[in-house]
Amino acid sequence: MAAQTVPRTAWGRNLETPLRTFLRTETSSAAILLAAAVVALVWVNLDASSYEGLWRTELSINVGDLEVSAHLREWVNSGLMTFFFFVVGLEARREFDMGELRDRRRLALPVFAALGGMIVPIAIYLAFNAGHSSAYGWGVAMSTDTAFALGILALVGPHFPDRLRAFMLTLVVVDDLIALGVIAFVYSDQISAPALYAAFGLLAVMLALRAVGVRRGLPYLVLGLAAWLAMFKSGVDPVVVGVFMGLLTYAYPAARGDLERATDVFRQFREQPTPELARTARVSVESTISPNERLQLLYHPWTSYVIVPLFALANAGIVINSDFLSRAITSPITLGILVGYVVGKPVGIAGVSWLVTLLTRGRLRPAVGWLAVIGAGTLAGIGFTVSLLIATQAFTGPDLEEAKLGILSAALCASVITWVLFRATALMPAGLRTRALLGSTDGIVDLADPVDPDRDHIRGAADAPVTLVEYGDLECPYCGQAESVIREVLRDSDVRYVWRHLPLNDVHPHAQIAAEATEAAADQGKFWEMHDVLLDNQADLSVNALIQNAADLDLDVERFGDDLRRRAWAGRIAEDVDSADLSGVSGTPTFFINGRRHHGAFDLETLTRAVKLARARATAATR
Repeated sequence: MAAQTVPRTAWGRNLETPLRTFLRTETSSAAILLAAAVVALVWVNLDASSYEGLWRTELSINVGDLEVSAHLREWVNSGLMTFFFFVVGLEARREFDMGELRDRRRLALPVFAALGGMIVPIAIYLAFNAGHSSAYGWGVAMSTDTAFALGILALVGPHFPDRLRAFMLTLVVVDDLIALGVIAFVYSDQISAPALYAAFGLLAVMLALRAVGVRRGLPYLVLGLAAWLAMFKSGVDPVVVGVFMGLLTYAYPAARGDLERATDVFRQFREQPTPELARTARVSVESTISPNERLQLLYHPWTSYVIVPLFALANAGIVINSDFLSRAITSPITLGILVGYVVGKPVGIAGVSWLVTLLTRGRLRPAVGWLAVIGAGTLAGIGFTVSLLIATQAFTGPDLEEAKLGILSAALCASVITWVLFRATALMPAGLRTRALLGSTDGIVDLADPVDPDRDHIRGAADAPVTLVEYGDLECPYCGQAESVIREVLRDSDVRYVWRHLPLNDVHPHAQIAAEATEAAADQGKFWEMHDVLLDNQADLSVNALIQNAADLDLDVERFGDDLRRRAWAGRIAEDVDSADLSGVSGTPTFFINGRRHHGAFDLETLTRAVKLARARATAATR
C-alpha cells in the first residue's frame, strides 16, 4: 500500500507551483465571491431590514479599561480583511524574492502601468463629478479586484502562458498596495497622532526583528496585533498592518543542505521514536520551507474562500428598483466609476506602458506582448473588493448605492470585453498569437551553468531551438517515471535533451555509484546506453548489477570496474551537483527549458505544452 501511495503523492506535488497554486485558489474564490455578491443582492432586495440589521450589529471587546467597539461590517472590513491584505503582501514578497520581480528591472514597468491604470480612471471620475461633493469618492474608481481579475483570466485563457498570468498578478499586487496607502491616509477617520506614532513604532520594531534574523512567529503575532489595535485607535484603516507583515516575510527555495539535515533528523526519529525527536523532526522539516510559503498555505484558502466572500456578502447588497435605476444611470458617481474602469483602466495601463517603453528606448518594456498588455488593462477594469471597501468609507446613503451599482456594472462590462478580446486572440494564427501575447522580451534565465556541448551529455540536434535540461537521480522513482515522457518528447527533432546528475545520497544509497557508472560508460562512448539501462532497472543498482550491465553493453569490464573502485568520476558528478546548487535545485527530477525552470507537472501533456511554448517563443524572438 505504501509503495502505491507515495508515488501518487509526489507526482501530485509536482503538479503545483506557488504561482499556479495562488492563481488556482483565486480562480475558485472568484466563483464563491460572485455567489456571495448575488446572495447579498437577493437578500437585501427581499428583506433590507434584516440585511442591514445584521451587519450593523455592534460588537465590542473589552480588556480592562481598553475597549474596541465596531459594527459587524466594520469588523469584516477592517479586521478580517487585514488577513486578505496579509496574503497579498506575502504573494508580492514571493514574486519579489523568487518570481518575475527578482529581475528588478521588471518591477519598474508594472509600477508605472499600475499608476497609469489608477490615475486615468481617477481623472475620468473627477471629470464626471467636478463641482460635486461626490468628487471625494475618486478612490472608488482606481483599484482592481485580484480574485475576480485572475478568475476571469483563468476562464477566458486557461492555456495562456504563466508569463501573462505573472504580469497580471504583478500589476494587481502593485495596484492593491497603492490602493491600500490611499485607504490608510485618505479614507480614514480623524487621525489620532499618538496612536499613529505608536503603530509606526511597533512596525519599526518588527522591521528591526526581521533585520537581526528573528524567525519565530510569536513575537510578530503579538506585535502585529498591537500594531493593528494602535492603527484602529489612530483612525487609519488597520488593514495596512496586514500588507506590511506580508512584505516582511521572506520567500526562498528549500536548500539541499537543509533537506539533508531534515532527512538525518527523521532517521534519528525512525530509530528512536520519542516525543522529543518527533518534535525536532517536525520543526526540522518545516524549517526547510520558507515562512512565506507556509503562511500562504495556511491563510490563502481562508482569505479566498471565507473572508473575501464574507466581505462581499456584507457590502454588495443594493436595493434595486425602478426609481433607483432611473436615478443611478444618470448619476455622475455611477457613470464616473463605470467609464473610469471600462475605459480608463485599459487606456491608462496600455498607454503608460507604451510611453515608458518609448521614453526608455525599449530598455523597459512589458514582459508580455502588447495585446496581452491591453488584455491586462481590460481585466483590471474589474474592481470589486477594494473598490467596495473605499466606497463604504467615502459614501453613505443613496451615494453609496449608486457607487455599488457602478462597481458591479463595471465588473460585468470589463469581463465581457476581456472575453471578446481573448476569444479573438485565440482565432489568430499561432505565430502571430504568440508574438501578440508574449512579445520579444527575453525570459528570466534560471539555469546558472549554461549547456556546454563539450562537457554535457546531449541528445538531439545541436542547433535545436528548444533545449531541455534535467537534473536527475538514477535511483529516483520519479525520474524513472519521467524517462518515458522524455523519450516521447524527444521524438520531436527540434528538441535537444541534457542530463545532469543530482544524486540524492541521503535518501538513495545507490544513486552516487550509479551516476559514476554512467560516467565510466561515457568514457567508453556509451553514456546514454548505460543511462537508459539503469533507469529501466532501478530496483537493482548494486555494484554487481552495474558490472553485469557493463558486460551486457560490451564495455571493457575490467576498466569499468577499476573506474568504480577508484571513484574516478566522483569529481565529475560533484560538478553537476554544484551547478544544481547554483540554480537552486534541491529535488529530482528538475527541468529547465531554454534556461527557464519548468515548474509543474512532468507528464507528457504538460511537458509537451511547455516545449511547444518555448519553441514558439524562440521562433518569435528570431523574427
